[in-house]
Amino acid sequence: MATSAPICDFGWRPPGFTLPGTDGKTYALADIAGPNGALVMFICNHCPYVIGALDRIKRDASDLKARGIGVAAICSNDAIAYPDDSFPRMQDLAVAESLPFPYLHDADQSVARAWGAACTPDFFGFNADLGLQYRGRIDAGGRTAPPEGAPRELFEAMRLIAEIGHGPAEQVPSIGCSIKWKPTG
Repeated sequence: MATSAPICDFGWRPPGFTLPGTDGKTYALADIAGPNGALVMFICNHCPYVIGALDRIKRDASDLKARGIGVAAICSNDAIAYPDDSFPRMQDLAVAESLPFPYLHDADQSVARAWGAACTPDFFGFNADLGLQYRGRIDAGGRTAPPEGAPRELFEAMRLIAEIGHGPAEQVPSIGCSIKWKPTG
């Protein structure tokens, strides 16, 4: 079922984390942040919204890294109920797709809960002081290619953040599959 991310809470400061990456390293938020900001995405392997946008996500991540924005992705889905989102399958995807960013595993879902992640993909764009400035979509395409001439909303917002430290006032929330939460209690 499709769900939308909430609107941007400008200036919100994220809780830190330490998570294992598919590359065998462990990452904290400080390891990801670049001199001009950070983009942290909640994605997963099986979501058709992520699959449909993955080439655009990789393109934007590479272009943003060149502008001093650190980039990482986190998978928080319940891997028991959704085995395609297991850590070994995440490792397979990272290699097969040559992901240009660390792909991190939030096995206990604590980071997704602390951050209020809602869907995949869910984009959190921070300035150099790690204040939230973007919580929008990648572009107008969703699961399919965007219309010809459509703006690269995520890239343009993060470029603006890198240059002036503030994101655009108008943002269209990301839409995607809901985070697949583990059963509680």
